[in-house]
Formats: sequence, C-alpha cells, structure tokens
Amino acid sequence: ELDQATQRQLERGARIVEVLKQPQYQTMPVEKQIAIIYAVTNGHLDDVPAADVKKWEEDFHMYLNAHHPEVLEQIAAEKVLSDSLEADLKKAIAGFKALA
Repeated sequence: ELDQATQRQLERGARIVEVLKQPQYQTMPVEKQIAIIYAVTNGHLDDVPAADVKKWEEDFHMYLNAHHPEVLEQIAAEKVLSDSLEADLKKAIAGFKALA
C-alpha cells in the first residue's frame, strides 16, 4: 500500500502530465508555460481532478490575461521568477482559485 506522501506525488504527477500536453502546432507562450508549471508543481492544482486540469489551465490563462497581464509581461521579460514576481503569481493563483 502506498503511503499518503507517495500517493500525493503520483496524483500531482498525473496533473503535471496533463499540463504538459499541448496540441500540435499550438505552442504556448513561455510566460504561460511558466505560470501553469509553477502552479501545478507547487500544489495549487492538487485539489483539481486530473480530468479537469486542462479546463482549469485554460480558465487560469484567460484570468491572467484579463486580470494580471502585468504578471505575464514580467515573466516574459525576466524569464525567471524573482521573489516579488513569484509573490505576484501566487496572489494571481489565489485570486483565480477564489473564483472557482
């Protein structure tokens, strides 16, 4: 029997696989890739069923575009998550999750 930590890791891994699936010829801008990979690897999607991850991701990107475009612009410009940019991204994720 798997312990709870191992089970959580496997479940998070399933969500990461869903996030990494991209339709052919529809490449995602790097800033959106960074935002969603950050969200999933830091446990922000742990409460989202794996089957719903793609929908969550699409909605999250629309939310960022509409409400936090500066976060995406900063990620695109800096290509790295500074502490302040990470804090802004966490706030954006929390804001989106509060709506869901």
